[in-house]
This record gives sequence, structure tokens and C-alpha cells, in this order.
Amino acid sequence: MKDKSKCVDCGFCSNVIRCPSPERCIGCEACYLGCPYEAVVPTEDFEARKTIKVTIDGEQYEVPEYLTVKTVLEIVGYRFTRFPEKDALFVPCGTGGCYSCAVLINGELRPSCHTRIEDGMIIKTDVTNVTPRRIIEGFTPHTVGGVGTPYYLKGIGHYIEVACFAAGCNLRCKTCQNYFVTYDSVSVPLTPREAALKLTSLRRKYRVNRMAISGGEPTINRRWLLEFFKELRKMNKDEKARFHLDTNTTILTKDYIDELIEIGITDIGPDLKALNLETFQLITGIDDKELAMKYLKTSWEAVKYIADNYYPEKIFMGIGIPYNKFFHPTMDEIYKMGLKIAEIDPEIQVCVLDYRPEFRRRDIKQPTTQEMLQVKKTLEIAGLKTVIVQTTMGHIGP
Repeated sequence: MKDKSKCVDCGFCSNVIRCPSPERCIGCEACYLGCPYEAVVPTEDFEARKTIKVTIDGEQYEVPEYLTVKTVLEIVGYRFTRFPEKDALFVPCGTGGCYSCAVLINGELRPSCHTRIEDGMIIKTDVTNVTPRRIIEGFTPHTVGGVGTPYYLKGIGHYIEVACFAAGCNLRCKTCQNYFVTYDSVSVPLTPREAALKLTSLRRKYRVNRMAISGGEPTINRRWLLEFFKELRKMNKDEKARFHLDTNTTILTKDYIDELIEIGITDIGPDLKALNLETFQLITGIDDKELAMKYLKTSWEAVKYIADNYYPEKIFMGIGIPYNKFFHPTMDEIYKMGLKIAEIDPEIQVCVLDYRPEFRRRDIKQPTTQEMLQVKKTLEIAGLKTVIVQTTMGHIGP
């Protein structure tokens, strides 16, 4: 239900988020997770549900109606996780955009987290031989690029990169600066080839060499992302082509990194949210302490692994760090982050993002240019040699 005292009739819950069951809630939580004003209030549904028959992987079951396919799969014994694990279905976003939890429903690939169970459904959980899909939008040229864009290209006065953005994210950042993409479940999902064709066409139109994907979080649908970069490389075989991934790095394990390098990504922008677990949870909104620790540990291990094995010979890496005094009342954690990155490699480019009032954190103030310059100085004192800060006046570099 909606809390009318908070609802501002912005239309986000209907124009960006698609309700999979308008006549009766099935508990998918997409509107609850995505409402910018937190006006959706979860309520218990005690109304009786009829029993319907469905077939799952060849077995017939009787299950309650008005539930998500994911919930029904859990009821009959399938396991879902928010960190990729063997013999479990991965459900990172829970809002229907990333298609990581997609299953075949009556022969069509659909997200289990965002699809209503219906009588007579035939569900197959093995989608290994099915072409993956994902909501991808925002195909556009950029003059600045992302975290993984070399600083000397930023602000040169013309387009330097084309990019697309992937819906769905495993984090719940209240300061999400791209929430219109992150919580999109309305747009039509694309195959890796369809997205690669659109991005390649955009590259040719704007005559740039760099092609990027950001989000949301691109890495949470692993198979889609790997096939996307494979298709992109097939379509862009020239030596000038650059393939850029910006990521929160929270599920980027060593084997995943190896696969990405093998298929040819050339630039990566890991966004390290924090050093301390408490700060990480505050920024990302991950309440589950064990899951948050796993995400935080994986992100730092990924940066070190890339630096030790692939940077700078095979790949350019630029690290992102968020800053707002709401999250960092002192410079202590920022300084310690700088020390830790400098221990890995002091030459790595670090871009500090000024977290501004956005999404569900409209109560904070955007950092001033002076504050951002202080962050820059703190990181340089910690030993970093290439620090860029995002400010209201633009990017300020080395």
C-alpha cells in the first residue's frame, strides 16, 4: 500500500517500474525497493489463495496463486542467493531488470523475481542453451566517460566515449545517481548481440574509439555480459577499439575477471564504496552483515587481483571512491582507503565522486569544491599520484 503522506505522484512506480500483478500484490517488492520517496509500505496479505497446478523441470506441483515464480520455486525446494553460488539460482536485483534469475516460462525467458505464477505454467530452470536477455538502455555519447576512463581524456571538449547502461543492481544505495535505469522493469530486454549492435552503431555515428557499459550493475548477469563483450569485439576488430566496464566489483571474483580479460575488455572502473563495513552498509543499504562483508571483501580483492595480474600491461584501471561528509564526517577512512590503494599501486588512477542529494537521500548536501579538493589532498598525502575529484565546477585532476 501507499503512504499518502510520502507519495508525491511522481509516476515512478508506473512509468519505470512495471507491476506484474496490478489486481493483487504478489510480493515482488519492486515498487517497495524502487520508490524514490519510500512511499510504498509492505503489508501482510491474509486473504486466502487458491491452489493452482504448475510444471517445474518436468515435475507437477500444486502451489498457491498470486505469488512470484521465484517464491514458488523456493517453496518447492529451489535455493536462491544474492551472491553467486554453485547449485543455486542467483537473484541479485529482485526488481526484474537484470534477468539473472530468469527461467523459461512457457518457452519464454522471463525473470522469476518479477513474474506472477499462473495456472498451467511450464517452467524450466536450466537456461544454459537459451540466449540471455537483459534490460539495457541509455545508449548515449559522453564527453567525460566513467570511473574507468583515463583522466587525460576527460573534459577535452568533445565526445570521447559511447555508453549503455544495464538495469538492475545488487546494492540498495539510497544515493543511487542512476536510479531511473537501476529500477527499470518496463523497457524491453535485449540480447547481447542487439545491445552490441546498438553501441557499435553509436560508436560509428560519433566517431569515437571507446565503448562502455555501466549501470545499475553490469556484472550481475555474468553470461549476458560476457557474450555482450564477445559480440562487441566481433563488431569492432580495429586496434583503436576500447572496451570499458564500470562496476561496483562486489561479485567480481578472480575467475570472472580472468574471463573478462580473456574476451578482451581493455578498461575497468571498480567503484570501491568504503573500507569499513559500517560505512559500506550505510552507503549501499545492505542490511545483511554477512552479505555486506562478502561484497566488500570481494571488491577489494578484485582490485588487488587486477593490479597484480593485468594492470597496466593488459588493462587500464581507474578506481572510484564516493565522498560525502554524511558518510565520512572525518577524513580518516578516506585517508586509510588511499593508503590501502597506494599499497596495491600508487600509480592507479582514483576518481572521487561527489555524492549529491539523489534518490532517497535528498536530505544530504552536495560537497563543495573546497571539500572535494581536501579529499584530493588527503589521498595524495596517503601516497596516490593520480587523483581526480568530481566537483560542481567539473573534474579536477592531477
